[in-house]
Amino acid sequence: MGKIFVVGIGPGDGKMMTIMARDALECSDIIVGYKAYTELVKGDYPDKAFYENGMRGEIERCEKCVEFANEGKVVSLICSGDAGVYGMASPLFEVAEKAGFTDIEVVPGVTAALSGGAFLGAPLSHDFCVISLSDLLTPWEIIENRLRCAALGDFCIAIYNPASKKRADYLQKACEILMEKLSPDTPCGYVRNIGREGYSKKVCTLEELYREQVDMFVTVFIGNSRTRIIEGKLVTPRGYKL
Repeated sequence: MGKIFVVGIGPGDGKMMTIMARDALECSDIIVGYKAYTELVKGDYPDKAFYENGMRGEIERCEKCVEFANEGKVVSLICSGDAGVYGMASPLFEVAEKAGFTDIEVVPGVTAALSGGAFLGAPLSHDFCVISLSDLLTPWEIIENRLRCAALGDFCIAIYNPASKKRADYLQKACEILMEKLSPDTPCGYVRNIGREGYSKKVCTLEELYREQVDMFVTVFIGNSRTRIIEGKLVTPRGYKL
């Protein structure tokens, strides 16, 4: 029997991959992943075998991992960010359970909420939540409720998957929901292509964010009632007396 690592490779820049993730890839016989992510690591592991496929091929990738491991191979299933945050760890456990395979190790990575937050300053320094606006697997009514609850609880919010070609106005919908409770002047920001070519960032207000055009490569940050903009950085105070 082989072994499967589920590896979060971080945002894309090799310097932001953990040593534990590098070790897992180094000891693997084959690396499996969505083709956009395998391209990020192929240059560092030219001697490795790769299996890749496209969007919505998640279950097939998990099944191939189990197949390879049952052949005695050590396998790394990679995903961007962290494997347990909108990543491949959960579906792999479910697929492996059906197949009776148990030797799985999850290797943590730097998720976009952390890497993007670092580029913007310190937006998540107090209680926060992460919400995806993708309704591919979650009904929009549930997402709406989570947004309202987050605003009511005065959480800082990291928003994943804020828009796509089919969901072009979803961030605008989210901003409208949040402004039912939050001030239009609430400090916000977003980062595009974290750790990759085409990187950019912007700090703005919630009202300004409503008018911004974003895509799937953007992570959005919504401050809480105490978040401030300090020298162009988005900062949520911990509450220390200064």
